[in-house]
Amino acid sequence: MSKVDVLIKKEAWAAKLESYLNDFSSIFLVNVDNVSSNQMHNVRRKLRTEAAVLMGKNTMVRRALRVLMAENPHYEKLLPHIRGNIGFVFTNSDLKSMRDRIIEDRVRAPAKTGAVAPIDVTVPAGNTGMEPGKTSFFQALGIPTKITKGTVEITSDFPLIKSGNRVGPSDATLLNMMNISPFTYGLSVTQVYNEGNVFHHSVLDVDDATIVGHLLQGIRAVAAVSLAIGVPTIASVPHTIVNGYKNVLAIALATDLSFPLADAVKDRIQNPGAYASLSTVAAPASTTATTAAPAVVEEEEEEEDVAFDLFD
Repeated sequence: MSKVDVLIKKEAWAAKLESYLNDFSSIFLVNVDNVSSNQMHNVRRKLRTEAAVLMGKNTMVRRALRVLMAENPHYEKLLPHIRGNIGFVFTNSDLKSMRDRIIEDRVRAPAKTGAVAPIDVTVPAGNTGMEPGKTSFFQALGIPTKITKGTVEITSDFPLIKSGNRVGPSDATLLNMMNISPFTYGLSVTQVYNEGNVFHHSVLDVDDATIVGHLLQGIRAVAAVSLAIGVPTIASVPHTIVNGYKNVLAIALATDLSFPLADAVKDRIQNPGAYASLSTVAAPASTTATTAAPAVVEEEEEEEDVAFDLFD
């Protein structure tokens, strides 16, 4: 292919990238390590009506993005993530459902020497069906074995490869001998670009309940700090009011001070029998002797059962 043909091809690719950036609002950056051409074909066919897949050399991608940054500076946020075997999936569909569709097609594959293990690999205990002559091979890897009925048996599960480590020659040979294909390969989403923002795809799993939970946790923390240092805030004022009301109620119970809620509590303390129907079920007769409590304790328990409304 002549230099002119190469230049024309690069310009056509850059024009396609620009059209996709204009036509679609969101981009998935996907890693295609160990993904076969047949897998890529299946992904393109599956997503054809909702997305567009575009692959290209990283240097060509960076060059095209730098040119387009003159019109949209947000594209600069993509540049740090253009490394490794990266491709683009452009879409206008729901991000979470599209992410799930991109990563769902995975193919099981044997371990290859030098490949980075995406997961931990453990050799399971059990009979391998191999002849005793293979015992030395297992011993070299430190795998505990014994001879059972003329075959090699692994006596306990053995962790062979840690996630993130490279597969060694002996590891790959052993797994292939045992017909174990521990890894699955397919497209994996590394980053998501949406409306000028780039974020990890795990953000798509955050739901409303999680957001509310984090918000409430922050409000509790602010209230706790405010109460500890004596600085009122919107988060702490309700607690301050309730604590102050508890103090007023305690004074009313210890004196002749009278107001409706205090009178209700005093009546409960003085006439506990009238409120027996509101109490919990009594303990069995066999434990009657252990349920008797001093009057003071009874008063405290009665106080705890009272429900107050500050706006009564």
